[in-house]
Amino acid sequence: MEDPVAHLWRGTVALRIVTFLFALGNAVVHHDGYERPWLAWAAIAVMALWSAFTIHAYSRESGRRPWIVVADLVIACGLMSLSPLIMTDAQFLYNVPLITTIWACGPAVAAGALGGQVAGALAGFAVGLSTYLNRRELSVDLVRDVVLLAGAGFVVGMASSTARRSAVRLAQALRTEAATAERERLARSIHDGVLQVLARVRKRGTELGGEAAELAELAGEQEVALRSLVAAAPTESTVDGDADLRPALQLLATSKVQVSTPATQVMLPAASVVELTAVVREALSNVDKHAGPDARAWVLLEDLGDEVVLSVRDDGPGIPEGRLASAEAEGRMGVAQSIRGRVEDLRGTLELQTGPGEGTEWEVRVFR
Repeated sequence: MEDPVAHLWRGTVALRIVTFLFALGNAVVHHDGYERPWLAWAAIAVMALWSAFTIHAYSRESGRRPWIVVADLVIACGLMSLSPLIMTDAQFLYNVPLITTIWACGPAVAAGALGGQVAGALAGFAVGLSTYLNRRELSVDLVRDVVLLAGAGFVVGMASSTARRSAVRLAQALRTEAATAERERLARSIHDGVLQVLARVRKRGTELGGEAAELAELAGEQEVALRSLVAAAPTESTVDGDADLRPALQLLATSKVQVSTPATQVMLPAASVVELTAVVREALSNVDKHAGPDARAWVLLEDLGDEVVLSVRDDGPGIPEGRLASAEAEGRMGVAQSIRGRVEDLRGTLELQTGPGEGTEWEVRVFR
């Protein structure tokens, strides 16, 4: 894939060519007034060679390296420092351009394209500082040049950062689209084959009864699990490392577990998604162990903007008063570590509502 900021580098190359031609014209115009004309032309020759090198380097992705940009800045400032040896006092008095003129702005633009707005602004400020040291006086024109140099580097750097982020998001969107299309294709294939067979086995086994009914129940559970798998939203993450919580929860649905999630994405840090999924798994595991074989569970995910609410409820017999404390005292740390501990690590809140014959409901709140 092409470098997302390749267009900025092409602009940098074009700027280098135009500014060199301007510097060359400046040397021709002021040649007769220079104190050391030979040194001026030597500087122009170095500028020509370095321009040719950077044009070749910046035109290729492999040549856009930090050391080249740093060398570009050092050489530009170094050639600029020859101006007091080349120019006369009268030329400084009449504000004749330094030997590098606007050619020296190239490193600020290159630094912005490579490293972003901070690098571009710092490089522009460095060139402006070098201009001040060679002019040896502070003026409105000098301050204007420094602001323009730093501003140009900052703006190019901002455009570079934005282009890179946009390229990552576009690639992510294309991957998600491809994953969704493949999921839909597989879903059609599974629906036309495996799901129909499982549904047939479940129906026929129920009709026959006995051991066949047990097989029918297993087939029904696998049918529900497979439907949940193909219906789950594709896993998705952002540049900042956030992930959608919904797919991980949707995969937990079975014939006895119903999962309800919003239609829109519920983005959280990827680590938080893993921890919250583990909390739900532990809660459902407790339902399976303690609520009885016929108990059902419901998982509800709500996105309230500044917080995410996740609840797990079952219709089992409930937890007797003092049972959790005694289990923890006996060294069984499932609830204490797998649920409470994870929620505390996420800096969320955990609320338990239960009682004899009332079922159990865990409610987790995690703030964004």
